[in-house]
Amino acid sequence: MDQEFIESTADGVATLTLNRPERLNALSTAILDGLLEALPRLEKDPEVGAIILTGAGRAFCAGGDVKRMAEDPGQLDFEDAVQRLRGRMEAARLLHEIEKPTIAMVNGVAAGAGLSLALACDLRIAAPSARFVTAFANVGFSGDFGGSYFLSKLIGTGKARELYYTAASIDAADALALGIVNQVAPEEELVSTTGAFAARLARGPRVAFGLMKRNFNAAESGTLSELLELEARHQIETGRTEDHREAARAFVEKRKPIFRGR
Repeated sequence: MDQEFIESTADGVATLTLNRPERLNALSTAILDGLLEALPRLEKDPEVGAIILTGAGRAFCAGGDVKRMAEDPGQLDFEDAVQRLRGRMEAARLLHEIEKPTIAMVNGVAAGAGLSLALACDLRIAAPSARFVTAFANVGFSGDFGGSYFLSKLIGTGKARELYYTAASIDAADALALGIVNQVAPEEELVSTTGAFAARLARGPRVAFGLMKRNFNAAESGTLSELLELEARHQIETGRTEDHREAARAFVEKRKPIFRGR
C-alpha cells in the first residue's frame, strides 16, 4: 500500500504531500497523523527554513472523506467526537502558528477541510486548474479546521459567509483577485515556481521570519497597543541576532547577506 503522507526535503524546504490521489487526497487518519507529527518536528529542524503543503495527482485536498463517512458514519459519544475532531484540527493551527513560513501549493481542487488547510498556510500559490470551494453546505456540515476564521481574515466576513452559505466554486483567477491566493503559476511551472519561492524564504533571516509570523498572528486578534508592545520586543530581539549584523554589513558592503538563522 502506498504511503498516504509523504515528506521530502531539499534546498532547506520540506515538502509535505497528501498522497491519496484516488480519493482526491481526502483526509485520512494517516494523513492527519503525518501532519501532526511532522509540523512540530520540522519547526525545530535547523535544516528546514520553509514548508510546502501539496497534494498528489489532480487535487490538493477534497477535505473530509465523505464516502467513508457514508459507509461508516460512526456513533462516538458527542463529547468524545468533539475532542477527537478538535485534536485533528491542530494541523491547521500548526500550519498557521509554527515559526517558519508555510506555503500551500494548490495543484487542483481545495475543498472543505482541504481548503481550510490551504488557508491556514501563510501563502498560497495555485495552478490555473485550482478550484476553491468551502463545500460544507453541500453535505450539511457547518465547517471545521479553521476555515471560517482564515477566510474571514483574508477576504472579509461578508464574502466569506457568502462562500460558506452558497458553497460556490472559485477558480484560480477569481481566487487571486479576492486575495485567497498570492500567485497563480502556469501548470507546468507550479512546482518550480513554488519551490524557488520557498527556497528563497528558507535562505532568509529565519529568526526574523518567525517573529514576523508572531506579529501577524497577534494582529489578527489583538489590539494595536498589544501589537506595538510585541513588535517592539521582536524588533529589539532581531536586532541582536547574527543575521541582522550580517545584513547590516552586507548593506554597507553592497552585497547580498548570507543568513545563518541565528
